[in-house]
Amino acid sequence: MGNLAIGFKKFMQNKNTVTVVGVILAIVILYIAYTMRIKSSINPITVPYAAQQIPAGTQITENMISTRQVPPSMLEGDVITNMGEIIDKYSAADVVIPEGSLFYKRAVVEKEQLPANIILQYPKGYVLYNLSVTTESTYGNSVYPGNYIDIYLKAVNKLTDDQIAQGASGADRIMLGKLLSNIEVLAVKASDGSPVFQNIDEGKSPAMVVFAVPEEYYILLKKAEFMRSFDTTLILVPTNESLKDEPADLEVSSEDLVNWINTNTVWTN
Repeated sequence: MGNLAIGFKKFMQNKNTVTVVGVILAIVILYIAYTMRIKSSINPITVPYAAQQIPAGTQITENMISTRQVPPSMLEGDVITNMGEIIDKYSAADVVIPEGSLFYKRAVVEKEQLPANIILQYPKGYVLYNLSVTTESTYGNSVYPGNYIDIYLKAVNKLTDDQIAQGASGADRIMLGKLLSNIEVLAVKASDGSPVFQNIDEGKSPAMVVFAVPEEYYILLKKAEFMRSFDTTLILVPTNESLKDEPADLEVSSEDLVNWINTNTVWTN
């Protein structure tokens, strides 16, 4: 055993021998790495593709997708290889996915990324309402699509000439109360109309919150919005309705405020 150890030590002390062994090991390592690389580029992988033509802005369902095996070397660009990243997503608004095409990340988007996605989301007979907001009025940009909000009305109830003539005195009174409850937010958009939360890294500021209400409530909100002589302001207040299994129905919260608005405005058909 000792002779064997001595022989191996002498063998390793021979520089020429060490060089040859090193070269052989390097060749073996390079061969193994090259073989693995070739196999990884040749061995086929399963990827999803469009089983039918998918129009722009269409929800992609499971029956629209099939799979095939292709060599990885054929996959160029941002090809999606995981079906979970495609099912229930949407084809981009400016892209038609041809039958047989692979799916690319730039062509598959979330519903919120569709420019006209809110048109698909509110009941028949409702009307879209666009409420102007700021980062401050959205509680530091904390109002998201799918959240629920209440709408409060602030107004200055000014003394009329008749009240003053009858001897009424004192300052004008500020009115504040909840007007509508349980409104679902459909979209939060920046001043250029793009979704605020489409790309968080861009840090867009909210300029409008879009929701839908029955036409009679739309008229009510517009009346309140245009009552400038009363310095009216519509105030957005988030609620926790979105956390409930069955959010409450949209409803009027104060008939007194409704009557006051209708008394001080006129609506013509």
